[in-house]
Amino acid sequence: MPTLSPIELFTPRLKLRWMDERDVDAHYAVFADPEVARYWSSGPWTSLDQSREHIAATQAAYADGSGMRLGVELIDTGELIGNVSLHRFVDTSRRCEMGYALARAHWGGGYVSEALRALLAYGFTTLDLNRIEADVDPRNGASARVLEKLGFHKEGYMPERWIVQGEPADTVYYGLLRRHWNG
Repeated sequence: MPTLSPIELFTPRLKLRWMDERDVDAHYAVFADPEVARYWSSGPWTSLDQSREHIAATQAAYADGSGMRLGVELIDTGELIGNVSLHRFVDTSRRCEMGYALARAHWGGGYVSEALRALLAYGFTTLDLNRIEADVDPRNGASARVLEKLGFHKEGYMPERWIVQGEPADTVYYGLLRRHWNG
């Protein structure tokens, strides 16, 4: 696993930064929304304790190098509107998985693509990754479009890989190789 240290990444509109206790309320607001959590394996959050536990797990992942979840903050207002992550690192293959979530009020504004471009650049350059993967519920067309726009290729389909809110859910696997990245 990589050695991770606190970072901030900037785009024209966003600051991506390590998350901590100050983010509990905003992080909860993102995942308490049933529309945001619709394709998330845990379902919508119902307690601030879930946000606290998630942030504690995020900080533990920073410490042991198993993952990095960065808060996505609007530069103009300082508002935390979501997060992006690299996790499940496989050092010997120089690969990992990527995840992301954005508050519904900010959907359609290009924020996820903007944040992920910065995260991909960090992953492929600073962390020297060769491959980044993502899995998406095939019903989540917006997420699939974001990945394809960033250069990811659809690589596989796994029926009923997850149980989401008590229902089986399929997965479409996407992958992006550094040599295909347009960073």
